[in-house]
Amino acid sequence: MNSSHCNISTTPDYSDVTLLSLEPAVPPEDYLEAMKLANQEAERRIGQHMLLSWYDRDRDFESPQHASECHVNSAIPGYVDYALYRGATLRIDFQQGRFVFFYLLIDL
Repeated sequence: MNSSHCNISTTPDYSDVTLLSLEPAVPPEDYLEAMKLANQEAERRIGQHMLLSWYDRDRDFESPQHASECHVNSAIPGYVDYALYRGATLRIDFQQGRFVFFYLLIDL
């Protein structure tokens, strides 16, 4: 197969996603603290929201679980792909990828 006909992306398309990087003076102790802070920030920035996916580098754990199994040789992690294909509107990244959260704006 001619690879020039394949549209395999090597970088995520964040064109419709607000990207927020946080470097708190006092870093979150763990994933639960980071999630609490991220949820508060999502509420402040986009209002009603749903957490679509997340990654915890400390534990090398993602949600949805095993999303990256289909992306073993992909440049885009499964949790990122999952969120983007479901309409994520906000990404909150703590400490350059230590904890990453993707949110969807819920339009009521």
